Amino acid sequence: LPQGTDVYVGKHRSALLRAGRGLAALRARLQQLTQVIALPATSIAAALADRVPDGQLGPDARRHLKSSLGYEITFSLLNPDPKSHDVDWDIEGAVGRYVQPVLDKLSVVANFSVDSQILYYAVLGVTPRFDKESSSFLLSAHSLPHVINPVEARLGSSAASLYPVLNFLLYVPERSHSPLYIQDKDGAPVPTNAFHSPRWGGIMIYNVEAPASPQASLPLHVDVDMVRVMEVFLAQLRLLFGISREELPPEFQVESPGNEGLADWELDRLLWAHTVENIATVATTLTSLAQLLDQISNIVIKDDVASEVYHAVASVQDAMAELAEGRLRSAFQASKEAVTSSERAFFDPSLLHLLYFPDDQKFAIYIPLFLPMAVPILLSLAKILREARQRKKEPSKID
Repeated sequence: LPQGTDVYVGKHRSALLRAGRGLAALRARLQQLTQVIALPATSIAAALADRVPDGQLGPDARRHLKSSLGYEITFSLLNPDPKSHDVDWDIEGAVGRYVQPVLDKLSVVANFSVDSQILYYAVLGVTPRFDKESSSFLLSAHSLPHVINPVEARLGSSAASLYPVLNFLLYVPERSHSPLYIQDKDGAPVPTNAFHSPRWGGIMIYNVEAPASPQASLPLHVDVDMVRVMEVFLAQLRLLFGISREELPPEFQVESPGNEGLADWELDRLLWAHTVENIATVATTLTSLAQLLDQISNIVIKDDVASEVYHAVASVQDAMAELAEGRLRSAFQASKEAVTSSERAFFDPSLLHLLYFPDDQKFAIYIPLFLPMAVPILLSLAKILREARQRKKEPSKID
């Protein structure tokens, strides 16, 4: 081990320890190592965040992406001033070199699709403030939430998507607002000049160097440094999935995962968290279905719906058993099957009309239609009854 390092955590579920004399020191080191590698309580709270009241969780509990069968990743280049900047970015090559190895590693968690687009004349919804001292424009931390909505209206990627969409935006400021920098809450410049929004994506501002000669012809050709951009986007991707590492003691050293983007033990933590979330999702879905059955007395459960419910329960039991044995991949696959079966049962077409049109709503809809026709019929019946009673009361003629 290097000098000053007592614990070296490898990327392939391995670690080297240097402990003092005695079992007590070794036990203390092992506990520290377990806290780093194993699933922490914060990750469990984040996995169950949507099923716990707001007051019982911290502010960061709902920042991670929810478990899904797939995700769509969209890289967008925003060029609000194409007359001044001719921006060229090798997004296809950058995705193949830097993003695809990470997605290959995450393929056991979900399916991923990647696309890119260039949007012209797409401006931020906030006007930056000019700073005379630095001769630059600044975006404060409290104005960043107002940036996303106007930009999202131009993206158009989530309207027809079946899965959650992760947006990564590279914004080249217009010439009249260059250079543009982001400030944190303390007023200091953000080193990456980027920020991310939980469960949505991230935005990076890419400033263009001013031309040496003011007489330079426009538009200026800009070659984007994709290495610097992808470093930021991959770090934001880790934050969105909740793969950010806990604060480590100074005597800990963690091996870099390289091009894969995350270590094997980090993938294990992600599988563990998503398995727990899937099990909780199935429990919520089946509980809602049981409550529906109790409320609607005339509901009919078909055999295929009942089969999906039984399969969901069996898959949850398998997932919990595999999770207890430490077989994370098989546990996660079983939990995904349980989610699929429970949703098929809950959203079965034979139940949807009873779910959205119960008997009391049917009466409220059809009574106004039949009441105008029922009134003359009832009046005619009443008239017939009166005439029949009058005939009975009249004395019969005797010859």
